[in-house]
Amino acid sequence: MLLASVNLNKRLGAAGARSNLAAWLREHGVKAVLAQEPYKPAGRTPPVLGGFTFAGGDGNLAVWISEDLAPPTVSSPHTWVQRIDLEWLLILQVHLDPHASSSRTAQLSELAAMAAAEAGRPLLVCGDFNLAPRPQDGLFGEHASTFTTGLERQTFRQLIGVSRLVDTTAEETPAFTLERVYAGKPSRFRCDLALLSEHLTATVSVTPDASVRTGRQAFTDHSALLIDVPITLQRSEPTDVLFALSELSGQDPVTFTQQEYQPHKTAMSRQAPSPAARAVTRHLTQPLNIRTVLDHGCGRGADVAHYRSTGLDAEGFDPHNGFGWPRPEKTGFDLVTSMFVLNVLPDPWQRIKALKDAASFVRPGGHLVIVTRSPEEITKAAADGGWPSHHDGFWSSQTKGTFQRGIDAGEITALASHAGLLPAADALALPLPGVCHAVLAKPEE
Repeated sequence: MLLASVNLNKRLGAAGARSNLAAWLREHGVKAVLAQEPYKPAGRTPPVLGGFTFAGGDGNLAVWISEDLAPPTVSSPHTWVQRIDLEWLLILQVHLDPHASSSRTAQLSELAAMAAAEAGRPLLVCGDFNLAPRPQDGLFGEHASTFTTGLERQTFRQLIGVSRLVDTTAEETPAFTLERVYAGKPSRFRCDLALLSEHLTATVSVTPDASVRTGRQAFTDHSALLIDVPITLQRSEPTDVLFALSELSGQDPVTFTQQEYQPHKTAMSRQAPSPAARAVTRHLTQPLNIRTVLDHGCGRGADVAHYRSTGLDAEGFDPHNGFGWPRPEKTGFDLVTSMFVLNVLPDPWQRIKALKDAASFVRPGGHLVIVTRSPEEITKAAADGGWPSHHDGFWSSQTKGTFQRGIDAGEITALASHAGLLPAADALALPLPGVCHAVLAKPEE
């Protein structure tokens, strides 16, 4: 799904600019417009944008969504920031103070607090920051501009670091998004930004587009950012709400409206333990002195039986009640295993919440083993089976409501960092050809 983030410099009220914007949106196939300063706010109703529905906002920040899609939930915690709930992705659209450095610094600190409060939810922070993140991102003449202060840049770096965000357009040679002549000298800034949760950088692309401010068809003086995100939105005339996926204790339910997700239907009926479980008992339990194990998302429990057969004190848990493995009352396990669970959950936020839940059962200093199907395997299966794409993966069966995504070890580790997990010391690994896995550790308290 393609999003466009652009500062329209209050020009959307003009028919010519509105027409040029509409043509540009059609040309690129944009499905959602995130606009900063779209129109003059005083006494104005939002301008009509052909092919789009106004989803919320005002003359400072506003959102339009393609008319064939259901509008997202939009709210405004402050006049300078807008919150957009786009399925599993949270977007914070910003227009920071264009005048006062102290205000921008305070706003950056508030953004960091807002991001921290989301507890690891996948995040996109985009819009006009009215600052140059690095000295080379803001030039006055041929020298670094003094418009952005050192404290602003320090606070910006803190926002990036604490929230595990990536400044997606921070190339060595900046692509300036605003160029003006001031006091007879060119003033150039990379101030229109897209900050993205680091684990999403492999699946989300961000491309600056300066064509919107140059040439005969220009409609603003800022570059736009084209942001392609792997999100499948519900249509504007949806079917009934079918399913709330979250069955894990202590989590807010997330309701999906396009198709009933039934990840439990991917569970295999095994008479023997999985190769992954056998690898755990052969290669990990003795070196790590494992005595207690929880199989988190155990399905029908074949791996639990295997762990018990080797003398381990093992339990299982699966959120699907039909499997008969209720949530354990105890925690503090030496090892928690999660076998082929992450790859059947339909978005990154569900995967992070599953990892957080699994981590809650591990003792400090204990370990988790996460095993997933590989991207190569899923890509081939999707091509062979004609699986339709959905979010960042595929419906393996829309009739059953089953989803699959191949997840490599790097992505497992990136997701797990949001659950407070780290790669295990000594580069522990298992001989598991054809699948992906990571051995993770829960830090000592």
